[in-house]
Amino acid sequence: MKKIHGLFEELDYRILQGGIDGDITELIYDSRKACEGCLFVCISGANVDGHSYASAVADNGAKVIVVEKPVDVRSDVTVVQVTDTREALAKLSAAYFDHPAKEVRCIGITGTKGKTTTTYMVRSILENAGYHVGLIGTIETIVGDEHTPALNTTPESYAIQKDLRKMADAGQDVCVMEVSSQGLMMHRVDGMTFEVGIFTNIEPDHIGPNEHKDFDDYLHCKSLLFKKCRLGIFNADDAHLREILVGHTCEVKTCGFAENADIRAVHKKLLTENGSLGVSYDTVGDVAAHFEVPLPGTFSVYNSLTAIAICHHFGVGVDEMQKALDRVHVKGRIEPVRISDKFTLLIDYAHNAMSLKSLLMTLRDYEPTRLVCLFGCGGNRSKLRRFEMGEVSGELADFTIITSDNPRFEEPAAIIEDIKSGISKTDGEFIAIEDRKEAIRYAIENAQDGDVIVLAGKGHEDYQEIRGKKHHMDERDLIAEIVAEGTPFIGRLEGADS
Repeated sequence: MKKIHGLFEELDYRILQGGIDGDITELIYDSRKACEGCLFVCISGANVDGHSYASAVADNGAKVIVVEKPVDVRSDVTVVQVTDTREALAKLSAAYFDHPAKEVRCIGITGTKGKTTTTYMVRSILENAGYHVGLIGTIETIVGDEHTPALNTTPESYAIQKDLRKMADAGQDVCVMEVSSQGLMMHRVDGMTFEVGIFTNIEPDHIGPNEHKDFDDYLHCKSLLFKKCRLGIFNADDAHLREILVGHTCEVKTCGFAENADIRAVHKKLLTENGSLGVSYDTVGDVAAHFEVPLPGTFSVYNSLTAIAICHHFGVGVDEMQKALDRVHVKGRIEPVRISDKFTLLIDYAHNAMSLKSLLMTLRDYEPTRLVCLFGCGGNRSKLRRFEMGEVSGELADFTIITSDNPRFEEPAAIIEDIKSGISKTDGEFIAIEDRKEAIRYAIENAQDGDVIVLAGKGHEDYQEIRGKKHHMDERDLIAEIVAEGTPFIGRLEGADS
């Protein structure tokens, strides 16, 4: 039971009928969960407007209904009007769960790229230093020993506050969280203050009818995080840093390669050894040390610099940072799968043209014998993505293997033909193999010494979506099966682990 009046202390509101004395039994925003004595928040969604269910929820026992516009419900039900019910849900949820962000030190990470990798780097370092760290992100939510697969990069505000309460009750003292532009735009992290907010970078993305109307809107939504945190850590090299800082209310720290960065990277060196790729560099400024990261490319420098800056704020020593970064592992983000010393095999989530281009350009810097890119595209999504990804792979990879991803309700062969249309604009060599396992087998069996092979698109996903059903398919399992089946190529690999 919660006192109704206390839930509204941080909200501007107008009571349309009834009063806010007494208690409520539950806080809900899904009309199907209506119960006796609950408080229901009417959310106006893209497909469903909760206001249309107000009367039914009242008949099912709701005591209080929060609205943006008047509704016609029984006279014995309290109706409270607010300007924005999404904002209200966030603040009501924070109060309902007794403001857990006051007990758990929250780190919010926003940016176009690097959020997921950085969250795991931060968690790894802080855990290594003795902190108990929860995580909310694209791949999963981690509360104690419980790992729950994620549905959204930034969950609904009620779910965030519920998980933060679980973390606080479980004795976790820190939460590191991916904060998407959509999450900020939809008020999912309102009602709480982050101890640290992070800006990784920004590029045009998530712009369209159901996301952001234009790049300025996308940038503005990213910048909202820095009105909700005490300390902001920013990529000093990003071209849009000045715009991101507009209206900020936090202390500012920077990291990057720029001369004026508070933590500056120097002496970057690409590392290639026994089929693995990494990067090393030194830092000067607030932290002066040498670091090695078993993940490739300049963006791994940026991600780890950000993690270093956060952990420096938390008082973590250089030794702990070095040890944690030396063994950092992020599922589905340039994730190495070691089956040979002769070539490098990676799994990555790159599933649009921008992310695939960034990935392939990073891998080209390692001057592989060949850069081989295996990917497909999802069904029931924009065909433009297929053309663009085909063109990017044709231009940047030495050889492309086109295969199936999540065909959903489309025919895989039709999706592959669209990808071919894009790659055919280039001189890139390619082959199409619809079955993803057989495509991976082909990549392995035809690998050459010094190749870098990247399996793009699936990343952390462990399923394939076909005709409305998700079938288990984890690329790590497929690779293990191929190795176990003893293909002719695997049989002649020296040093292959089987």
